[in-house]
Amino acid sequence: MMPKYIYQYPNWPNFTWDEKKIQVILGKVRHLQGKLFGQMSSFGFSIKKETMLSALTLDVLKSSEIEGENLNYEQVRSSIARRLGIEYAGMTYSGRDVEGVVEMMLDATQNYNEIFDEERLFGWHASLFPTGYSGMHKIETARYRTGEMQVVSGPMGKERVHFEAPPPEIVKSEMDIFLKWFNHYSDIDLVLKSAIAHFWFIIIHPFDDGNGRIARAISDLLLAKADNSSLRFYSLSNQILIERKVYYSILQKVQHNEGDITEWLDWFLNCLYKSLESTEETTKKIIFKAEFWDKHKETELNSRQRLMLNKLLDGFEGKLKSSKWAKITKCSLDTALRDIKDLIIKGILKQEESGGRSTNYELIKF
Repeated sequence: MMPKYIYQYPNWPNFTWDEKKIQVILGKVRHLQGKLFGQMSSFGFSIKKETMLSALTLDVLKSSEIEGENLNYEQVRSSIARRLGIEYAGMTYSGRDVEGVVEMMLDATQNYNEIFDEERLFGWHASLFPTGYSGMHKIETARYRTGEMQVVSGPMGKERVHFEAPPPEIVKSEMDIFLKWFNHYSDIDLVLKSAIAHFWFIIIHPFDDGNGRIARAISDLLLAKADNSSLRFYSLSNQILIERKVYYSILQKVQHNEGDITEWLDWFLNCLYKSLESTEETTKKIIFKAEFWDKHKETELNSRQRLMLNKLLDGFEGKLKSSKWAKITKCSLDTALRDIKDLIIKGILKQEESGGRSTNYELIKF
C-alpha cells in the first residue's frame, strides 16, 4: 500500500519543524546576506548593474535547465538588459520563449512588494507558455489544472509514480489558502517563508506544467522581500541545479511526512547559503570587469574587440583561438588575427604559455 501524502493528513497544511536546528542555518544565511549586501552597497552603479544582470541571467538559465530546457545565454542576457534599461555591445534578439521566462523572473524580483494574487500567478503561467503548448503537448494555460497530476518515470507499462498531486477539484481551494498565507501571514522570517512557500506550491502542483519554475520564482520573490531590495546578486536556481538529484529526493521523502518539514527546510537553507558563498566569487569577476573597462576607457577598440573582450570577461568557455574569434564576430580569419595582434600590442591579450599545435590567447590579468 502506498504511504499517504502530506496533504492527506488531517493537520495539512500546518507545517512543523525543529526550531533549534533551523535557527542555526537560518542565522548563518542571514549573516552572509547582510555581509554581501553591505559589500554591494559600497560598489558603484555600473558594478551593481553588472552584478544584477549576471545574477538574473544565471537564475533564468538555471531554473529552465533544472526542467531540461536549455535557453540561449545571449538571448536571456539581452532580454533582461533591455527590460532593465542596460545597454551593452552585442545585444541580440530574444524569442518569445525567452521573453516569457524573463518577464516572470523580473516581475518576481522587481515587484516583490505587490500583492501576489491569482491573476498575477496566471500571468506568470501564461508568460511561460505563450503558445499554449509545452513542447508538442497542448496544455491548460493561465488556469488551474482540471486533470489528475502524477509525476512518473520509467518505460510505458513499467512506470514508477514519484508523486500524485491533490485532485483537481480541490486545487482552487488549496491555492486560495496558500495565497492568503503568502500575502497576509507575516509572523515568520521571510527567508524561512521562501522555503515553505516553495515546498507548499510544489505539493499542490496547481498547473499542467511549469510548477517547478514558478515555485522557484515564488522563492525569489520572497527572498527579494527578505532583502527589501530589487537588487539581485545571487542565484538560488544555480545551486539547486548543482544539487538537482538531492532536490528531488528530499522533496520525494518529505512529501510522505505527516507535516514535519525540517529536512526540507534544512536542505533549502543550506542550498541558499552555498549560493550566497559562490556569489562572492562572481562579484570578484564583476569588479575585475568594471576595473578593466575603467582602465581601457580611452583605449581605441573596434566593435569586434569589445564584443570578444566582454565574452572573455564574462567567463568564456573553452580556449580562445583565432578561428573562434572569426566565427563569433563573423569576420575573416585574417581580420580576426589582426584584431588579436592589435590587442597583444595594447597589452590586453597574450598567447597562452601551454603552446601546443594551435595558438590560444588569454586576457592579461592586472
